Amino acid sequence: MSTVLPFASPALAARLDAHATRLRSCAVRDLFGSDPRRYQALSVEAEGLLLDFSRQLLDRDAFADLVALAADSDVTAAAARLFAGDAVNNTEQRPALHVALRDPGGVPLLVAGTDIRALVAAERRRCRSFTAALRSGARVGATGRRFTDVINIGIGGSDLGPVMAVEALRSYAEPGVEAHFVSSVDGVQFADLAARLDPATTLVLVCSKTFTTTETLTNARLLRGWVAERLGEGAVPKHFAAVSVNETAMNEFGIGQDARFAMWDWVGGRYSMWSAIGLSIELAVGSAHFDALLAGAHSIDDHFRSAPPAGNLPLILGLLGVWNRNYLGCASHAVLPYDQRLHRLPAYLQQLSMESNGKRVRRDGRPVGWDTEPVLWGEPGSNGQHSFFQLLHQGTAAVSLDLLLPACSSVGLPESQNLAAANCLAQAEAFANGYRLADAERELRAKGLPPARVAGLAAHKVHPGNRPNSILAFERLDPATLGKLVALYEHKVFVESVIWDINPFDQWGVELGKRLADELAPAVRGELRLSGRPGTQALLDRLAAWREAPSRR
Repeated sequence: MSTVLPFASPALAARLDAHATRLRSCAVRDLFGSDPRRYQALSVEAEGLLLDFSRQLLDRDAFADLVALAADSDVTAAAARLFAGDAVNNTEQRPALHVALRDPGGVPLLVAGTDIRALVAAERRRCRSFTAALRSGARVGATGRRFTDVINIGIGGSDLGPVMAVEALRSYAEPGVEAHFVSSVDGVQFADLAARLDPATTLVLVCSKTFTTTETLTNARLLRGWVAERLGEGAVPKHFAAVSVNETAMNEFGIGQDARFAMWDWVGGRYSMWSAIGLSIELAVGSAHFDALLAGAHSIDDHFRSAPPAGNLPLILGLLGVWNRNYLGCASHAVLPYDQRLHRLPAYLQQLSMESNGKRVRRDGRPVGWDTEPVLWGEPGSNGQHSFFQLLHQGTAAVSLDLLLPACSSVGLPESQNLAAANCLAQAEAFANGYRLADAERELRAKGLPPARVAGLAAHKVHPGNRPNSILAFERLDPATLGKLVALYEHKVFVESVIWDINPFDQWGVELGKRLADELAPAVRGELRLSGRPGTQALLDRLAAWREAPSRR
């Protein structure tokens, strides 16, 4: 697709194309050699985060023109509209005010005559009160026993954010309450938890804005039956809470009036962990740590709004994303944390990035003429080094990379973290600098291999380098830092969306599959046969045969 992005002036578009052509024939190691202060020029530290993008296939001139691209695209004005509560979600005609969920400011934010900040503050007070009552033992189950476990039922944004944060903050978990998660509709997570938890000491939190999501309701009914069977139907109101707007459905289900929490249509699911959707996080780590999570995110909000472009972390991350996708052809982006506590962060960022910016039409409905969001994926780096890093180093795919590096151990083991840091830095250097044929030949000759063996083996040891990567470093993974990291990527996604002229706050691509699943469910149960879908019906017939006569192997 074209690299002429929608808002770039002709002169700027030509310069960016020229930079890309020039830099593709350069080596990152040579760029370091020609600019002794390259690290200082291409790294930014702010709000306790250090972004080192000196190993990107980029130089000062290209970076300056990327900053000019942000100006041409009017990212600053778009951000102002986001924070002001304008209807930036134009297809659904509503604002996207997840930033208001972590804003402690007392100045009213009026949207359609409603003070959004007052709504948020009131719901935060209710969440704190609920958490305090449950953790202190003032709120107990039907048998009078204290709650020791909470099961969060949700899917997508109602699961990925909470489970990621609870895993990331295990070192900060308050004793007494453990959080668990059920999202998959296949029943496996429910069965595993039901086998080992006691319903008398378990609270179930149902997170569904409409209280109609098929997967969430299916799991909620399973857990409701589990509680009612063991403790009686009257126990349900004491053992269930919900985050929803559907009062009628909550009444029918049996959710107590004092255990209902609000969410609003101006918060998308993938941006909702800061709201009552994050109640499972708060119950696990306590309100003080949850408040620190919010405060960390808010500090990045303020930074994004006020920092100059060349020192603005989210803006730079977004520009790097555009540069690697549109000018260097990277169709894939890997996020590689060097802290096992962040093992669910890539999955969370998959939804944030690909559900937001996986779009093919512009804001006005016209097809885009440029590539949009790359495939995002990742794993903790230490393990990845022994699996997919082979492709990253020597494969033919063009992949850009973020490596996340804490200075201090999450579990008080500094020597182990030193090794993780050494791995991270070594990989970053290898990705950028590579290993040339001459280096490989020299190494093999030094080992005493005969010339024929050197000639046959050297090419296999070559690493091309020039794998664009950034290191995102921080002191330690704590609640505030996690909030900063998530907000940083939220705003990165927003910056990309502005430059690509797409709406990052809708997700129509999710709806088709959900509708088709509802249509197919009766056929899967054998209640009807499909007409006009011979392939699908044939497969259903085979599944039915297996169910009727399961294998005895």
